[in-house]
Amino acid sequence: MAPNGKNNSMNGSATTKVANNPFDYYNVDALFAHEEKMVRDTVRDFVDAEVLPIIEKHYEAGTFPPHLAKKMADLGVFGITLPQEYGCAGASYTSYGLAMQELERGDSALRSFASVQSSLVMYPIYAYGSEAHRMKWLPKLATADAIGCFGLTEPDHGSNPNGMITTAKKSDGGFLLNGAKMWITNGTVADVAVVWAKLDGVVRGFLVEKGTKGFTAPEMKGKHSLRASVTSELVFQDCEIPEENMLPNVQGLKGPLGCLTQARYGIAWGAIGAAMACYESSLAYAKTRIQFGKPIGGFQLIQEKLVWMLNEITKAQLMAERLGKLKDAGESTPQHVSMAKRNNVWMALEIARIAREVHGANGILGEYPIMRHAANLESVKTYEGTHDIHTLILGSDITGIPAFE
Repeated sequence: MAPNGKNNSMNGSATTKVANNPFDYYNVDALFAHEEKMVRDTVRDFVDAEVLPIIEKHYEAGTFPPHLAKKMADLGVFGITLPQEYGCAGASYTSYGLAMQELERGDSALRSFASVQSSLVMYPIYAYGSEAHRMKWLPKLATADAIGCFGLTEPDHGSNPNGMITTAKKSDGGFLLNGAKMWITNGTVADVAVVWAKLDGVVRGFLVEKGTKGFTAPEMKGKHSLRASVTSELVFQDCEIPEENMLPNVQGLKGPLGCLTQARYGIAWGAIGAAMACYESSLAYAKTRIQFGKPIGGFQLIQEKLVWMLNEITKAQLMAERLGKLKDAGESTPQHVSMAKRNNVWMALEIARIAREVHGANGILGEYPIMRHAANLESVKTYEGTHDIHTLILGSDITGIPAFE
């Protein structure tokens, strides 16, 4: 769907198609259901009206715009695929992906907030929690009356989560949690943390509520990436967790890894949004920046860059659309998600770098979204599984020979 709401005819000229919708050269829009396009267009309008006018100032200040949490909740993006009985939309995974695409077109911080809330907090509560957990937390998380975070990564254990040293020990009436987590989106502002720790050597999930004795969540400062996102540490010192706060329906790494698969799916779509923003800015700039007596878009070197960007965006769109349909049919695998996350984030970061070249010196200015997206994507490329880890996941799958050990 074009930004002006009009469908593009595949029978029109390439010039007409690009003029109407610079993002959709292959009419991928036609593959989406009406409801999915409505979700995308609603979130797109929200980003244009509420995010783009303010995000650069928040990025420079290193702050998340807190009023946007409620506004995103009003759009229904939190837990969008979960059942309506818990206050969620019950929408398709393709709808979820398109929403993440549009949020990250605004900024990775917005998509990260929604990904954590939906895939790393609401999903495990729904999939692994008790019915009491679902009824207590999911409606509040859906409306942003509660904010959540996810604690898996540790200061010394990122790509190897099985090496975690955070432990839970049985105590009278519950558990004592000791350890630390790092690089936690929303940790400082969260009302509940889904925390993974080893209990008698087995990874288990726990719900740690804000204000729990022995629990602190200091914010991490000094970032040059994801500056509009709250990033925190989680510290547990004899943190007292009630017995009923353990997630009862999962044991082992399949719990947190299942959550990461959900989040990686959203990232695969979100990265397309960042790439779209960089490409749109580059195309407009190339048509209006005059050098040597004509727009720079009239030079072969610039055209090659624009064509490469659109080519890669188109491939990423088709991959994401197919992955969404596989997830909706229950036929996707973690390896499918790894391929899309790996490809699409790489693609977006390369586009951001090329967009900087198209914009020349102006590309470093906050007037354009280029450097902000480029810096954010440096983090997106390494979180939720680094580019290299996803390569090894795929290599193991296609050869049958694990290379992790």
